[in-house]
Amino acid sequence: MAGSNLMNKVWNFFGIEQEDEDEELENYDNEYEQEDEEEEEERKIFGRKNKVVNMPQTNQVKMIISQPTTFEQSEEICQYLKERKACIVNLEYVNKDVARRVVDFISGGVYALNGHIQKISNSIFLVAPANYDISNETGRDEVKSKLSVSWLK
Repeated sequence: MAGSNLMNKVWNFFGIEQEDEDEELENYDNEYEQEDEEEEEERKIFGRKNKVVNMPQTNQVKMIISQPTTFEQSEEICQYLKERKACIVNLEYVNKDVARRVVDFISGGVYALNGHIQKISNSIFLVAPANYDISNETGRDEVKSKLSVSWLK
């Protein structure tokens, strides 16, 4: 008892009453017990602790369809690549020599920007920047055997 009287004097010297502190500690413990009980109920309901994670909002992806008629329009397609936009290039209605130059120019841009180029048909190509992943369900050999472009050989 003498020790507790001494402690009470010390607490009183600092302006803290021992009884108030004990009540505060009890209230504090009760609050945590209630929170623990609520968490246990959530675990029972959901099977695990619930963590909310914000999903990043992605911008809408744009696919551009280009049908160049001159070699000068190939620069515009490379500009789309620089802007990280994919482009489908249709060369069906272009002279073979111009189409070859366009494909060569675009291929250089794809290489420089670490992009991807995929042949869709004889004269249609998919050009995509590095942030795209192009997967082909058919094997490359099957595509090469089925499709042949005389001016690309």
